Amino acid sequence: MRQRACAGGFRGYHCGQKNRKYGETRMSGRLETWRLQAYNTAKQSENKMHDDTVAKRFGFSGGLVPGVDVMAYMMHMPLARWGRAFLEHGLIDARFIKPVYDGETTDVTAEENNGVLAIEVKSGGDLCATGSASLPAAAPSFSLADYREVPAVAERKPVNPTSYEVGKWLGTTPRRWAGEAASEYLADIRETDPIFAREGVGHPGLIQKVMNRVLVDNAILGPWIHVGSKMQLLSAAKAGDEITARAKVTGNYDKKGHRFVELDALVVANGTTPLAHCWHIAIYQPREQAAA
Repeated sequence: MRQRACAGGFRGYHCGQKNRKYGETRMSGRLETWRLQAYNTAKQSENKMHDDTVAKRFGFSGGLVPGVDVMAYMMHMPLARWGRAFLEHGLIDARFIKPVYDGETTDVTAEENNGVLAIEVKSGGDLCATGSASLPAAAPSFSLADYREVPAVAERKPVNPTSYEVGKWLGTTPRRWAGEAASEYLADIRETDPIFAREGVGHPGLIQKVMNRVLVDNAILGPWIHVGSKMQLLSAAKAGDEITARAKVTGNYDKKGHRFVELDALVVANGTTPLAHCWHIAIYQPREQAAA
């Protein structure tokens, strides 16, 4: 049986590796490359770093594909490896090195060693993102009481030194993705795994979109850049869940002229169910703006 499987190849793995549907444990090896055509979902966004004209003024070749979407591309690999278990208690991190541009052929690769996937995203001949994913034995426990629930600001003001003060709690406007909106999101990030339609679960990339809203819902920003995230999933989101974030600012600093913000957040469904514990890092004022 193993020889026959090796000759044909199981879905998602190179020769000699095992597929999740057979319930087998796989300790090392490369997953099949996930190739897609990148799509800039944020061309009309308030964040003009996704606009071709503005991005070029910052030295880029065009508008940037959002980092949260690049991270969603990366999530395809642990999803292929662990299935629903990854959605329920998987761990993933991502660091964005170079931009991914709209329409470019993009390859996501992953190699597993001792239960950890090392993930890379290459596009336009460049290494654009790196990260890792793993599957803890169980989801860690987090208390809602440890994460203060506050609303997003009633009136957003242009970002200033008090917008993201260290120790400040920030909330988000509740958001849902159900029905057509959920299907459109999966199409936008090029995700084809049938688990979402079959089991009515939400893609964890939506959690990252909510993390971006922590920044956007609480200040008026100029062009800004998401540079990295780490996310411990705690429960599989359901399509149509009302999702909010309870975020604390843990860092606000200058580095090479850029102004960075770091967030520690619990993302919650329907006000009661922790979906993920997230760490989020962004340049909220690139040096060209910070110096202005």
